[in-house]
Amino acid sequence: MKEEYPNKEEQSRLINKFEDHLRHKAAYFFEVPEYEIIIRHYIDGRKYKEALKALKTAMEQYPFNIEISLLAVQYHTSKKEYKKALEIVEKAENIHPNDPELIGLKASIYSVLGAFNKAVEILLSTLDLTEDRAEVLYNIGITYQTHEKYPEAISYYKQAIEENINHKNALYELAYCLDITDKLEESIDYYKAFIDKDPYSAHAWYNLGIVYSRLEKHEDAVEAYDYALAIDDTFASAWLNLGNAYMDLQRPKDAMEAYKNTLLNEGPSAEVLCYVGAAFEKQQAYDHAIKYYLQASKMDQDYEDAWYGIGCCMVAQERCHEASHFFSKALKINAKNADYWVAAADAQYRTGNLLSALEHYKSAALLEPDNSDIWLDWSLLYYEEGAYDQAVELIETALNEIPNEPMLLYFMVVYQINSGHYKEAFNYLENALVLDFEGHEVLFQFFPKPETQKALFKIIDQYREKK
Repeated sequence: MKEEYPNKEEQSRLINKFEDHLRHKAAYFFEVPEYEIIIRHYIDGRKYKEALKALKTAMEQYPFNIEISLLAVQYHTSKKEYKKALEIVEKAENIHPNDPELIGLKASIYSVLGAFNKAVEILLSTLDLTEDRAEVLYNIGITYQTHEKYPEAISYYKQAIEENINHKNALYELAYCLDITDKLEESIDYYKAFIDKDPYSAHAWYNLGIVYSRLEKHEDAVEAYDYALAIDDTFASAWLNLGNAYMDLQRPKDAMEAYKNTLLNEGPSAEVLCYVGAAFEKQQAYDHAIKYYLQASKMDQDYEDAWYGIGCCMVAQERCHEASHFFSKALKINAKNADYWVAAADAQYRTGNLLSALEHYKSAALLEPDNSDIWLDWSLLYYEEGAYDQAVELIETALNEIPNEPMLLYFMVVYQINSGHYKEAFNYLENALVLDFEGHEVLFQFFPKPETQKALFKIIDQYREKK
């Protein structure tokens, strides 16, 4: 289905015109591409009643148009009415036999309905009919991947790439499946073999870069993305991933330039504007970072990372009251992100709202009970307030969730000593030293007095001698 991306004014004009047509029975005529824009607008906005009205009107006017039929299928699948969607596909097939989009939709519906073998069978039956074998092979791979049959998916993605070395989706999904099955390392030679056949395939270099990125070989990733961009300097996704690789290498200035090239080649998006903001933030250029985060939030008010980014910058500028407002906006959009709760807790504590900060940490720990950093940060609030017994109780709870976590044990030593429970502290220290001897260095941050450090050294040396 051909995608149409009108500007906002054009879309609003069309929607108003269509709604005027419904209200006043005005005799307006709409072309198929206009119906596509109207119907997709309603489906994307989950305005299903309006979408259905638009579909009925469009189907009355264009009963045999395949684009309208495809939108009707999209409508019913959005509502999880898969059997109805299947009926429409089969009816459309009578008029448009062997249409690849219809066949692909039919297979995907059978896959969702659990008829996995039927879905694969449908796709295989079209291989000799289609002009685009790579796309069919790719769809078979997707079907296998959906049902977590990764080796089979890998096989079909490779076949799709053999048909079309520049099939970017097959290349990308292949990398994903190889990652899932721990075969990324061996895939490097596979991609290099394709590059040897066609050294000017920007997509092959790009996907080699993705493999290197996933293997955390960021220098190699940068080199691969650079080759892709030398071949095609308008390749927006390569610019984006190059930026990410530079961020991983702690090179935010280079990342920022790559992200700006992404914007230049694909236009602004909330995601990429946030990436630019993050690159400025990494350079401690907080006002510039906030500017880009705000641009992102204007493009998409529900883009939570933008609000979170603004909050983080304001905390760095010691504007914690303002930061709390932006963290709240991020949490309203996504209350299941533990990082947002932790950041909000820190901002609340810095502004003197201890109870609110404690509640925020509790929310974070409920979301990620196996994240030791949350428990440690939470316990530090009690420690800084001199509430050592509460800190001890909290670490006990944390150890029930994450037994034998060395840093939790070391913090417990600190809190037990401050509570005057020296015997208990020694027991926890011994266990911590067994699990991570080098971790004992953290203790000296809490006990700067030489006499306390000397006593700790003595215990640690005794353990070293036992070893």
